[in-house]
Amino acid sequence: MITKIRKISVIGDGGWGTTLAILLAKKNCPVKLWGPFPDYIRLLERERANPKFLPGIKIPDEITLTPQLDDAVGDADLIVLAIPSQYIVKILKRMKKFDYSQKILLSVIKGIDTARLLRMSQIIHQELGNVHLAVLSGPTIAMEIAKDIPSTAVVASHNLKTARLLQKLFHSENFRIYTNPDVIGVELAGSLKNIIAIASGVCDGLGLGTNTKAAILCRGLAEMARLGKFMGAQTQTFSGLTGLGDMVTTCMSPSSRNRFVGEELGKGKTISEITSSMCMVAEGVSTVKAVYKLSQKHKIAMPISTEVYNIIYRGKKPSQALRDLMTRKVRKE
Repeated sequence: MITKIRKISVIGDGGWGTTLAILLAKKNCPVKLWGPFPDYIRLLERERANPKFLPGIKIPDEITLTPQLDDAVGDADLIVLAIPSQYIVKILKRMKKFDYSQKILLSVIKGIDTARLLRMSQIIHQELGNVHLAVLSGPTIAMEIAKDIPSTAVVASHNLKTARLLQKLFHSENFRIYTNPDVIGVELAGSLKNIIAIASGVCDGLGLGTNTKAAILCRGLAEMARLGKFMGAQTQTFSGLTGLGDMVTTCMSPSSRNRFVGEELGKGKTISEITSSMCMVAEGVSTVKAVYKLSQKHKIAMPISTEVYNIIYRGKKPSQALRDLMTRKVRKE
């Protein structure tokens, strides 16, 4: 059992990865931050800032920046995986050469693989074997945490000692960490809420009111929990920080990429027009494809997710999707 973490590497120089590296550096932890593009890493090193993904926030001099994956992974006790879900398999295959018996991996990735319909922790185990693994998720807008605005998150692991070790590592005066053994629920909640955030954004784009958005959030949470229960999650997880908490944040925040995508869809733009103008990834766009496949395969009713899928991948008009949701056969709550 790993009892002490001395060296940490964050794999992914996006807003969330950079934020976590900064948070750990403030706690006097030796941290390396890896990014895939050497030119951009050199820019970060020169400016000690991440202008594309975390503008205005200083990167402490104590953080070592590297474009060399082997350098980041080799001597790390803790490896934080903070890359978009669509790139995870490619990166993990490059990491296979290392021995993970004395390392902990922490996934902060929110998404579901669209081909294999697997959660991120399942993919990590599939590629790297029986590694020591945990998941961190919650209502965590990166910029707010980088500015030391009080926030909360959850560390989930099947091993309680691992969860408590990471809880102690990340916990601070402005970042309160809870533990949860429900890895399935924490991962699914963090992924599924992005779909509901797109639906919430569609409401904004259509100019609808608070009543509509409240309905989307409430019924969206119900279908998240429905799928989660089927896949082995604990239902109560979806009413906690990684479910309801993260969903409210992502649906309401003007900084939310997924809500922004929905808003632009509601205004009549196509998904290709929207994503081509974004430098950051909105995970809900790919996640909804995986969730639609899961709902069809297992015959699970997920009407909001289905309509988001129809808007994005079938070109359905958002106004028609709304009408179809409202005119479904009436039923009990």
